[in-house]
Amino acid sequence: MSDALQKGRDLLAEMNPGLEAALADRYDATIPGMAETLVEWAYGRQYAREGLDLRTRQLCTVAALTAMGGQTGPQLKVNIEHALAAGASEREVLEVIWQMAVYGGMPAAINGLNAAIEVFDRAA
Repeated sequence: MSDALQKGRDLLAEMNPGLEAALADRYDATIPGMAETLVEWAYGRQYAREGLDLRTRQLCTVAALTAMGGQTGPQLKVNIEHALAAGASEREVLEVIWQMAVYGGMPAAINGLNAAIEVFDRAA
């Protein structure tokens, strides 16, 4: 096992322990190794990098997915959960999403706010 894969699994153990298995169940029959590749590359090589703390990286991800628009809804919800698990407050998540109204447009921000409200309601 690569060091990056272990780092990715360690991060997910804190934020979303079932994610790799869920991805494997959904995609690995069609794209063998997809789940492990995502965990190694995205979490082990990107999110685990030095230079930004995990909370900041997750808020950046929420911003990017919001600005990209409604087609990223499922990924946005997962990353809102990850941002909260990394220490971001609900207010910070909402402010990051709202800021994207300037860059992604009002519809993208509204979709992002709806995703956040859904995640917050599920957690309550």
